[in-house]
Amino acid sequence: MVRGNSVIKVYLTLGSNRQFVGRLAIKNRTIYFEYDSAFLSSGIEISPFKLPLRPEVQQNTDTVFDGLFGVFNDSLPDGWGRLLIDRYLAQDSQVAVSPLDRLAYIGRHSMGALSYEPDLSPTVDTSAPINLAAIFRESQHILRGTVSELLPQLLILNSASAGARPKIMVGVNRGKSQIVYGTDNLEKNFTHWIIKFRALSDTNDAGNIEYAYSLMAKAAGLEMPPTHLFITKGQRGFFGVQRFDRHKPNLKIHVHTASGLLHADHRFPSLDYYNLIKAGWLLTKNIEDVLKLYRMAVFNVLSHNRDDHAKNFAFCMDEHGLWKVAPAYDLTFSSGPAGEHCMMVSGEVLNPIKKHFKELADKLSLTAKQITPIFNEVHESISQWPRLAKESHVSNSSTLLIAKHLKRVKDNWDG
Repeated sequence: MVRGNSVIKVYLTLGSNRQFVGRLAIKNRTIYFEYDSAFLSSGIEISPFKLPLRPEVQQNTDTVFDGLFGVFNDSLPDGWGRLLIDRYLAQDSQVAVSPLDRLAYIGRHSMGALSYEPDLSPTVDTSAPINLAAIFRESQHILRGTVSELLPQLLILNSASAGARPKIMVGVNRGKSQIVYGTDNLEKNFTHWIIKFRALSDTNDAGNIEYAYSLMAKAAGLEMPPTHLFITKGQRGFFGVQRFDRHKPNLKIHVHTASGLLHADHRFPSLDYYNLIKAGWLLTKNIEDVLKLYRMAVFNVLSHNRDDHAKNFAFCMDEHGLWKVAPAYDLTFSSGPAGEHCMMVSGEVLNPIKKHFKELADKLSLTAKQITPIFNEVHESISQWPRLAKESHVSNSSTLLIAKHLKRVKDNWDG
């Protein structure tokens, strides 16, 4: 096992074209990056705000991501994925683990369109069938601190997906009857999916709740990828969502989270929705994308999704360097840190209401004609919770608990 990587090569794959972007280097715990001259001439900016196209060596002077630029930090997992990588690397404890070591163990399996060399990701038999129940059991063992023989497989299956809950990235066929290893190329009738498992602190119906929320988000007019509830014997269901960073089915899309774009630490409340939406406007230059983000904000508040941190919003870039807001993801019932939203609305984190959203709209120069339909459509979707929970086989206790919180938010909405 090789450790102590001092130089990492970065590549970007858009369409069928894999381009060499540049080199990352670490010296005395300081990380540097230099664009390749050929890539500079392409005019494509992978991170316009924090890593602009410049010919000189660039250094990230803040410490938000241990000195790593945010666009590369987006390739690294957190929570569950970081646990897997560090457990895997702990088998050789002679050399300290750096962010560049972690990128090497992500290699070609990154979310989005970036990849890294040397690729030191584990080699596993990807022809073996995937058993969701078995992988779920192993994930629970690892969360409890037990060493698993499936650690290399779990590392490959997780790749660089973020979030605290265990998850795998797989290929799923059209009928949802076959699940295969899916971080690389898939056969024609398969598409790329993420399937989530429960954390130790979750209720047994956590997957069902997230599935119901995905249906509620679609009813609210949010752009959502296809979702599915994967049922296995003895389990209520595992939530699955089709990946929006893959297309037709193996083309890659460059994805940049708001956290990485703005160097905003998602572990702490650090942004107001104004900052997020203003950044979206500067990046996309499209009023429709501004309204998409505004709608997401309204939905998060009215649906009591308080885990609305900067890593749960993202932007996608096409092969021409044009940006748009990514589909919504990681939407579920959450109480947030200390019962507060991670993202502020006009300075309010505990109990944002309609007046705060009107203040936000004023700052963004959005009109009543633009925001009133959003209020109404999201409000109507939230009222569908009991029906959607029943269709998604959410337990009665969870259905009633969430309904109670949704009613409280609704009652406060008009102030």
